[in-house]
Amino acid sequence: MNENQQDNSFKYVMMDTGHIYLGAKYSYAELLEEDAVPFKLKTIISRYILPETKAETTLESQLCQLENGSLLFGMLKQLKIKIKVSLLLDRTGRAGRGGQRYQEKILTLEQLSLISPEQKEADGLLITEMIISRLGLMSFSV
Repeated sequence: MNENQQDNSFKYVMMDTGHIYLGAKYSYAELLEEDAVPFKLKTIISRYILPETKAETTLESQLCQLENGSLLFGMLKQLKIKIKVSLLLDRTGRAGRGGQRYQEKILTLEQLSLISPEQKEADGLLITEMIISRLGLMSFSV
């Protein structure tokens, strides 16, 4: 698989009755162009997030550098954001053979912000998805 195909694997917008799921490889500029992104979320991105960061910034890189107490952290917390990550774990099988595998886990913003960017890289943590609560989006006043 080439790099472009791999990047598109984590570029998606899905919705159900309670949540909006965004692939972490999206940049803010791409989210603003995507038809499936709700208008209110586009408004939040253009009014509140883009003045704080660049349009080319991906969700993944933004979340890796997110600091507790920042303005962006407060906005995302109000939206009741959760983050799906893949952790690289060492595994030993029944036969005693070792190996590594990825395990998916959903973290809150507080849990993610407690891990330093260096530790995220050392642990092989991959941010794959941002989960936005529809209730949080609805209660966010624009």
